[in-house]
Amino acid sequence: MLLHILHETHYDYSPAVEEAQHLAHLRPLDAPSQKLLRHALHISPSPAHRRTLCDMYGNSRTYFSLHSNHAHLRVQADSIVQTQASAPLRPLASAPWEQVRDQLRYRAAAPPQSASQFVFDSPGLTHHSEFAQFAAPSFGPGRPIADAAWDLMLRIARHMRYESLSTDVATPALQALRQGKGVCQDFAHILIACCRSLGLAARYVSGYLLTTPPPGQSRLIGGDASHAWASVYCPLAGSAGGQPGVWLDLDPTNARQPGPDYVTLARGRDFLDVSPLRGVIHGGARHQLSVAVTVREIEPQEAGLDKERLRTLT
Repeated sequence: MLLHILHETHYDYSPAVEEAQHLAHLRPLDAPSQKLLRHALHISPSPAHRRTLCDMYGNSRTYFSLHSNHAHLRVQADSIVQTQASAPLRPLASAPWEQVRDQLRYRAAAPPQSASQFVFDSPGLTHHSEFAQFAAPSFGPGRPIADAAWDLMLRIARHMRYESLSTDVATPALQALRQGKGVCQDFAHILIACCRSLGLAARYVSGYLLTTPPPGQSRLIGGDASHAWASVYCPLAGSAGGQPGVWLDLDPTNARQPGPDYVTLARGRDFLDVSPLRGVIHGGARHQLSVAVTVREIEPQEAGLDKERLRTLT
């Protein structure tokens, strides 16, 4: 699929902000299941300083600073991404979950595994026995980790109710689990916390999902939203401890495996690692925030590409 994503963020400040430092995660990743064909980040007012770097998780992030009074901030990320289907879950012959847990444990003098960093507590997620208890029915003795993670995803989808404004970015995952409702960030955090509480590696994925309007209704420009899901580390059956496994993406909000209608923006330990836009400001005691996201499928000619050129890029 060829997808065009327009992500617009508007801040209106009162009184004006005197100085600001911001960090944006708004550039989609290049990954096996997607290819970033075009990206532009427009910022108004124009920053005094701006630079883009790659973080330790492979995400592209842009720092920018503003050193003059401004009552408004507009940030627009305009991206075109070519996506394709990931490997299906069912043929994945994964190792028993206990074996994976044991591989991820610390051993003196043993070479570290990169996935191990996603086992521990992170700024937005901490271990708790309630997560382990909730996950336990999915992780029976000897069950392959991919099957267990899939079952856990389905159980979270049944337990939780999606309800806008029932939580905010600071709501603890344990609170969302207890109240049984939340938004996609909460669903993803709960799945991650359940896996980590059993000693397994799981990470947070931010991105976008192509949505389809109800029959008879036209697509609303700016009516979509950013999305979030989780990714669980799944070594293959028979793999040795030093061999890398695969990361299996799971969307507990929609009880499915992400496909070509998903676009990955960034990956991290939790939401705080990959929030689309955050910063520190001096002034602007009050502000109003509005975010508009549009994800739509387009034809190659809309992206200035012919089909033959598109095949060479992908």
